Amino acid sequence: MDVHVLFSGGKDSSLSAVILKKLGYEPHLITINFGVIPSYKLAEETAKILGFKHKVITLDRKIVEKAADMIIEHKYPGPAIQYVHKTVLEILADEYKVLADGTRRDDRVPKLSYSEIQSLEMRKNIQYITPLMGFGYKTLRYLASEFFILEEIKSGTKLSSDYEAEIRHILKERGESPEKYFPEHKQTRVVALKKKI
Repeated sequence: MDVHVLFSGGKDSSLSAVILKKLGYEPHLITINFGVIPSYKLAEETAKILGFKHKVITLDRKIVEKAADMIIEHKYPGPAIQYVHKTVLEILADEYKVLADGTRRDDRVPKLSYSEIQSLEMRKNIQYITPLMGFGYKTLRYLASEFFILEEIKSGTKLSSDYEAEIRHILKERGESPEKYFPEHKQTRVVALKKKI
């Protein structure tokens, strides 16, 4: 069965695709772009490393424009990232019947609640799979290190393929400093495989 995995090229979405492959699914990786900057490039490179089919889907820029508005209003990115993720899932659920992503147990955002997942699945008649939901951060770091060679980068210093990259760019276009709103954190990127998938 095909599964369409929201994919940033980081360890969580990469590990989700690998786990789903091991469970017998055929992963198709989807990277979302909003036409602001070519933030999908890193994900394209990582998809080739993993050997999975990959597609970039460009959605309406208004989604990340609204997210930037929310960040400025709330002075924190959490609600905006949550809004983008939920909106993306709603849109993709109209086209794909089995969706997955790399959200994990320890995530605060983006993450759907149990009732939001039930609602999405019932309203859209889809399956939504979050294979990492049962794993804690330490376990995921271990599993990722078993399969991948990772690059760790400080967020905002290198173009990444997650929602944050284009939102940061919009904030800069508006004369805002993204560092004012996004807490300092690190992101990972898969740069090579240690084991055959």
